[in-house]
Amino acid sequence: MSIRHTTPHPTQRPAPHPTTGTSHGDGFVCAWCGLTAPAVAPARHHCPSCLHARHTSGGCHGRMVPISIAVLPTGDWTVIHRCVRCDALTSRPVGRDDNRLVLMRMAVRPLAQPPFPLEPFGSL
Repeated sequence: MSIRHTTPHPTQRPAPHPTTGTSHGDGFVCAWCGLTAPAVAPARHHCPSCLHARHTSGGCHGRMVPISIAVLPTGDWTVIHRCVRCDALTSRPVGRDDNRLVLMRMAVRPLAQPPFPLEPFGSL
């Protein structure tokens, strides 16, 4: 997997907070859903409500959209994000307070919306 880095678009300002939105004390306000997310240790990298993030590496500052869940060999889940500006992929661990409904929707999406027709399986 290659990660591409590009320079930020000259008309787009970097995010006030390096992860997702506007700085608010030790936490931040999510730029996409408006949730005031508290700071946690280790550092929070995405909004616990909508799971969106801000691409902070390489100076891109694009919106990172949660696209999938990956399960590590340890059994821990990670959120896979894609930058809408430079197409970079990142993975971050799932937090204890992350929205379980959004996580489950992403986890079952490949089964609920497969990229192929299911009709041939009806005759098995």
